[in-house]
Amino acid sequence: MKFVYLHGFASGPGSKKARYFQERMARAGMELLVPDLAAGDFEHLTISGQLAIVEQVAGGGPAALIGSSLGGYLAALYAARRPREVRRVVLLAPAFSFPRLFAAGVGEEGLERWRSSGRLSVFHYGAGEMRDLGYQILEDGAQYEDFPGFHQPALLFHGRSDASVPVRLSEDFAAGHSNVRLRVMESDHELINVLDALCSETLNFLAEEQPEA
Repeated sequence: MKFVYLHGFASGPGSKKARYFQERMARAGMELLVPDLAAGDFEHLTISGQLAIVEQVAGGGPAALIGSSLGGYLAALYAARRPREVRRVVLLAPAFSFPRLFAAGVGEEGLERWRSSGRLSVFHYGAGEMRDLGYQILEDGAQYEDFPGFHQPALLFHGRSDASVPVRLSEDFAAGHSNVRLRVMESDHELINVLDALCSETLNFLAEEQPEA
């Protein structure tokens, strides 16, 4: 089985959570793949483009996805579309309804300026600098559902004090999906202070999947 980590928005393969999970899983004899979901082109980022990267890395066989923030939303979208391939899903503060959530954060005036200019300057955490982002991420994102209805076993972690993605989104999602185990943590959006617990529970959860004969 392939294990794939999907990083968050304006992040990258070198994120602290990605590296932490990669190291912990390596000690357990599990290789965790961490692709660059922007493929080196953040300005032209789209949901569709990121899902294509996930397909390149995870497609073609059994896989387990671990997704953080926007990566969590992508993991849910991909799992809903590949029910036979994706066996298990771990979501870390998933940014359900990402296009709407992001647009609300920009505000009506900001959206109009972004639409007119075609570019929005945002801080890229992976690069440590401001980067331009094209309006196409919202245009493309409009075609995707806010809450992907996948049915594979899922473990969902969310910080109670998350100021970026409201915990109620995960609570509502888990309430409507019996396949989802929700763990509300005493943390914020980054979940950095509870990484050890997250990794331990994730490893146990992934170990529940029985290998094919």
